[in-house]
Formats: sequence, structure tokens, C-alpha cells
Amino acid sequence: MLKTFKKIWKFIWYDNSLLSWIINVILAFLIVKFLLYPGLGIALGTTHPVVAVVSSSMHHDGDFDQWYDEKGGWYQYSREEIMKWPFSDGFNKGDIMVLKKANDVDVGDVIVFNGNSNNPIIHRIVFIGDDYYQTKGDNNIDSFEQLGETNIKQNQILGKAVMRVPLLGYVKIVFNEIIGGIVK
Repeated sequence: MLKTFKKIWKFIWYDNSLLSWIINVILAFLIVKFLLYPGLGIALGTTHPVVAVVSSSMHHDGDFDQWYDEKGGWYQYSREEIMKWPFSDGFNKGDIMVLKKANDVDVGDVIVFNGNSNNPIIHRIVFIGDDYYQTKGDNNIDSFEQLGETNIKQNQILGKAVMRVPLLGYVKIVFNEIIGGIVK
């Protein structure tokens, strides 16, 4: 049994064959999908601990001042207040956002929620009502009722963004485009 284990270990870690490489990729996928991702979810208290940004709805052209001059007027908050918000400079398509359980959310926080879309939506909270939230993408002209972002209930919120990793989300975006192109 020990000899078999040693042979498998050598094949996986030291063999430079194509088959060994394929097995390594499959093992890496399985470890991330079934161990790392769920473990991170348990630690952060959410079913979606990491999400890829797949649209430009939170993108800011230029720096904060340029964005505020062009689009900040929609918000009923001062430049100084908005600058204190998390991710006040927005973020981009292709970024990865790390989420935690959304127990305490405030205006200005970025949340991921299930709206009226096939994919979860990541936008900024712009209003908190008695039993609902309203969000808006920083790069959008308004809050969109058809996306379901004008009446978000607490049970629709998947998490609150706490960290951004630039560009890493393109791995998922490209992979989905390739698989989507094959499946269609």
C-alpha cells in the first residue's frame, strides 16, 4: 500500500507527462471547489465568499474627483461622505471581490444580492428603508427596478464586499465564455 501511495505521489508531483499535468489541474480544481471555497465560506459566513465582477456597473472613469463631477450628483451625499465609503473609487469588470456575511450594512457599503437577474448583482447601498435596501451601480444612471435593486430584502443579500483583488476574475469570465461558446 505504501509503495502504491509513493508511486502516485511521484506521478502527481514529479512526473512531467501530459497526463500528470492534467491530473494536477483536475486535483487543483477539486481542492478549490470542494475544500477551499466552502472553507472560506464557513469562515466568512456566506455561501459566496468570492465573486468575480462580470460587468462595468461599478467602474469609475478616471479618479474619484472626475467620477464625482460626472456622476456623483445622483447621490444625496457630499464628496467627503462618499470618499469615506468602502471602494469609493469603484472597481472594474474582472476584479474579484471577497465577501463576508452582511449582518451590519450601511449606506455606501457594497453588497452582492440575488435580484431579477440570472447572476448575483454587486452594487452599492444608496438607501435603507424599514425592511428593504436600495442599491445602485456607481457607473449606472439610476437604480433599476427591473434588476430588483429598489426593494432588496435581507434574505436576498449574499454578502458584503470587504476586499478587492484586481483582474483575477478574468479567469472565471474567460472560462465561462469558452464553456458558454461550447455548450451553445
